Amino acid sequence: MPETIASRLSALGHRWPEASAPAANYVSTVRTGNLLVISGQISVRNDVVLMGIVGAGVSVEEGRFAAECAAISVLSQIAAATDGSLAAVRRIVRLGVFIASAPDFAEQSQVANGASDLIVEVFGEAGRHARAAVGVAALPAGATVEVDALVELETAA
Repeated sequence: MPETIASRLSALGHRWPEASAPAANYVSTVRTGNLLVISGQISVRNDVVLMGIVGAGVSVEEGRFAAECAAISVLSQIAAATDGSLAAVRRIVRLGVFIASAPDFAEQSQVANGASDLIVEVFGEAGRHARAAVGVAALPAGATVEVDALVELETAA
C-alpha cells in the first residue's frame, strides 16, 4: 500500500488534523493542470489557534512551532486534494509564510524555518521549495503564523 501524507507525518511524531473548511468566500485549494494552490492556513494546534506577535510576547522558538503547525494544516489540505497520496506530490514549489511580527522584529526567516523544515522532512528533496517569509501587523483570528503553498502534482493517470 502506498505511503500517505498522514502516515509520513505520524511517523515523524506529529498529530494529523482534518483539513479545515474555508473561513470566508474562497476555497481551500485550487487545481489547475498539475499545479495545486493551497489557501493560507493559520497556526492551529489541537483545534486552538496559536495567537500572538513574534517579538512582542511570542519567542522565535514559539513562532517556529506556530509555523510548523500551520504547515501541518497545509499538508492536510494537500492530502484532501490528492486522496492522501504522498506519491501524488511531485514537488513543493513555494511556501508563503506570514508572521505576525513586532515592528522591530527582523527574524522572520528563522520563524518560517518551522514550516520549511517540516515540509522537507515529509517530502525529502521534493519538499525543497522557494519561500517568502513576511512580517505582518496582524493575521486572521489573531494567529501567529499563516502559510500558503504552491504544489506541483504528478500527471493524472
